[in-house]
Amino acid sequence: MKEIAPGIHVHLEFKGCNVGLIETTEGSILVDTPIVPADNRTWLAYVRRVTGNKPILYVINTDHHRGHILGNQYYDAPVIAHELAWKNMRGYGANFIQRVVDSFKRDPEVQAQLTNIQIIRPTITFDSRLDIERGGRTIRLIHVGGHTEATIVVWLPAEKILFAGDTVWGDQHPYMAQANSKQWLDALSYIRKLNPAMIVPGHGPIFGVEVTEQLSEYIRLVRRRVRSCYQKGYTKQETASALVKGLVPLYPVPPERRSKIESQIKQGINRVYNEHKKQAEAEAKAAKANAKASAAPAKS
Repeated sequence: MKEIAPGIHVHLEFKGCNVGLIETTEGSILVDTPIVPADNRTWLAYVRRVTGNKPILYVINTDHHRGHILGNQYYDAPVIAHELAWKNMRGYGANFIQRVVDSFKRDPEVQAQLTNIQIIRPTITFDSRLDIERGGRTIRLIHVGGHTEATIVVWLPAEKILFAGDTVWGDQHPYMAQANSKQWLDALSYIRKLNPAMIVPGHGPIFGVEVTEQLSEYIRLVRRRVRSCYQKGYTKQETASALVKGLVPLYPVPPERRSKIESQIKQGINRVYNEHKKQAEAEAKAAKANAKASAAPAKS
């Protein structure tokens, strides 16, 4: 846990995601929450200590994935997220909770803590942008999509600090299983226009804005290679088989996580393949309609 600017704190080592604390004179605003109950207790104790036990005004979720939202239940504050995050979280029931518990089978110490999971959904939602003016701070929530349909970033214009959620990955393969790759590229271009002094990503260390170029090139590379395979008539499975191993070396991959990362990359390739297929089918349909219109006899 550290203070990266006056009244702006982060913790970069919890399971699930990085988290942030924005102090104001009225109280604190939290960005995302840890997934493990013990981590939430640690984080809440830190928040209380550094703020003098001021109230927590809001908890902001940068998307609806479990690593960002499961700790919501430990903070007595309204949750803010994009309206599509609320839509997705509305379906989180017993099956979702069981999948969370099962995901920690190899970590029984954590699994034993997950006995009272409560899904706390957003009570404040927005569409494109929401500005929060509280206690001398301006906090701007901006919908960018890309990583998921509900992904937002949290921008502090005065401090030029960006909590990017999972829009930015700098030292590991991005998770693209629910992505819109074109929208993601647009989001990264938008971040470069903001020109933040510091980017707090959803995972990993703090970066400068230059890291967005590396990620943009990675996404463009995946799009080019998938498009080439699609145009050659490869199936989705054939495309993934052809591309996964060539993408693995582009980011560091610990040996014990290689299998999981390869599966993650495959999911991303499948997602991009579906994008190209949908676009190609739309273009073919439009061309057919234009040809039909051109062949129709002119009315006298």
